[in-house]
Amino acid sequence: MIEIRRATTADVEPLVPLFDAYRQFYGKAADLPLARRFLAERLAQGESVVFLAERDRTACGFTLLYPMFSSLSCRPIWILSDLYVDPTARRTGLGRRLMEAAHAFARAGGAAAVELDTAHTNTQAQALYEALGYRRDLEFRHYVLSL
Repeated sequence: MIEIRRATTADVEPLVPLFDAYRQFYGKAADLPLARRFLAERLAQGESVVFLAERDRTACGFTLLYPMFSSLSCRPIWILSDLYVDPTARRTGLGRRLMEAAHAFARAGGAAAVELDTAHTNTQAQALYEALGYRRDLEFRHYVLSL
């Protein structure tokens, strides 16, 4: 049975390998110390919300959200930055369940929306997002200035 719950600072260690694997999926070099430090800081400082999925007390997936605000709706929004499911737990509906936990959390806090970006090539994730009701933003362009 898979349990999904909000992660705390005590969950950093089980999250580290998953977070590192997520970063590797997007072409970053493996770096467990960096992953550990980053997650520990975000959780300790309350800068992110992480939902952790565990099967038999073993971490098998997560989603990570960051708070933002919408000037147009004058309400909070959440940026769903990361979603990762261990390959051994894929095709079980776990990604959908993690997304639904994030949605419920955002709704309970009065958020106007949950927003996300994904790689153009990540068609499997795109199919999940669209099945959950996400629509591509055709009104605004997304720009990035790398520093």
